[in-house]
Amino acid sequence: MSMLDRVRECALFDPDDFRGFVVDDRRVGWVRAESIVELADFSDAFLFENDEVILHPHIIGPQARTEVMQNVARELRDRALISGWRDELYPVADNYGEPVLFDIERAAVPFFGFRGYGVHINGWVDAADGPQMWIGRRSLDKPTGPGLLDQMVAGGQPSGMALMDNVIKECREEAGIDAGLASKAVPVGTISYLMDREEGLRQDVLFNYDLEVPSGVIPVNEDGEVAEFMLWPMDKVMAEVSRGGVFKFNSGLVVIDFLIRHGFVDPETPGYTDIALGLHR
Repeated sequence: MSMLDRVRECALFDPDDFRGFVVDDRRVGWVRAESIVELADFSDAFLFENDEVILHPHIIGPQARTEVMQNVARELRDRALISGWRDELYPVADNYGEPVLFDIERAAVPFFGFRGYGVHINGWVDAADGPQMWIGRRSLDKPTGPGLLDQMVAGGQPSGMALMDNVIKECREEAGIDAGLASKAVPVGTISYLMDREEGLRQDVLFNYDLEVPSGVIPVNEDGEVAEFMLWPMDKVMAEVSRGGVFKFNSGLVVIDFLIRHGFVDPETPGYTDIALGLHR
């Protein structure tokens, strides 16, 4: 197994298996073709034309669209078609920072193939014998990737919250890191992927941050979402992220991005260009 395998695992998408989801003449999502039959029951909410699902034009404005889409999502949840309900709203828009078309429950985002966003914070330590990275193990009751490895801190990007505010919130909740240190997290770019999963299409953009953690600071989870933290040298990080089924699928990509940016994976590494390009789909 290899880092390139991790990248390829997050590039499983055949557009023939999906139908576009359209709002105001803009395609903002992808619904699995076999799920269209479930949406046909919501004739007041959707039109079905040209192999697309169209949010009915008579539903105008973010508030009205949010109400309709939330009602649809709840019904799909009750039919056991959406799981892991969080009572957390995500924005739906053409791109991050553009006008929000509506908000929807986070768990419903992949069912409709909407673009989701998150913040991932690489916590690293400048140790005497070389850089080390804090790795978190996800708790066993997490709806996605229970027990798998993760960044020191990571979380979805909810509607109406600035990115750095979310970084500070997640650092406090997941690692007990105060705002003073968390605010020093450095934005270092994004990764993105298109991945057909059981819950639908994950069409995500992750905003990545590097946070140098002083050697005396030990992360302590406060919200029950992290089972343990481990401080690993970079050679162990590289070995573990190269193995399958160890890191949560997208968290592995964030680690690989860190390794490339900091020169631990160099252009002579087999598959280097495919790895680097594959982090941005």
